[in-house]
Amino acid sequence: MDNISSYLINILKVPDSAVNNCTTFYHLSHLKKGEMLLREGEVCHEVFFVEKGLLRMYSIDAGGKEHIVQFAPESWLISDRSSMFFNEKSNYFIDAIEDSEVWALKPDFFAQMHSSFPGTVENNDILLQKHIRTLQDRINSLLSDPAEERYLKFIKRYPDLMQRVPQWMVASYLGITPESLSRVRKELARKNFKTKKDLDL
Repeated sequence: MDNISSYLINILKVPDSAVNNCTTFYHLSHLKKGEMLLREGEVCHEVFFVEKGLLRMYSIDAGGKEHIVQFAPESWLISDRSSMFFNEKSNYFIDAIEDSEVWALKPDFFAQMHSSFPGTVENNDILLQKHIRTLQDRINSLLSDPAEERYLKFIKRYPDLMQRVPQWMVASYLGITPESLSRVRKELARKNFKTKKDLDL
């Protein structure tokens, strides 16, 4: 089963027998590493579901510095929902960190799903509320958590990404410099080594 089918069946609770009927609601795009799905100043018209690969959403400030808002590995959704909902120009870029296969969900995807399968809207609302909660927790973490705690939360949220993205991107997501991230990782390695050594005694 591909990831989009699993999402429809296990998350939105679409009946197995009806999954093939949903293919008119989205289309597949093949992206090369570095290829853009959205640029600042454009209106975002779609939600993107990652079948294979890895995407990121980020902004660029007046000084040219990137600020990564979200990573999206396999089976994740990514979009500028504010731009979509209000039909406004986006403040963000979305591009591929790896060669990727991405399903572009049409603007009326969830409305069409609700029309065909009424229960799906409730499941989608739950996902949206969880997404909002995650964003609130992330903002609070950026404002109040030390770098080490932010890094540990990153690993918990994205357990496989450290092997897939360069360190400067992780630092950008955490709101710290690559040098600070390197120090955090060295300190955690030192603590883990000390703990292991103490347990072996």
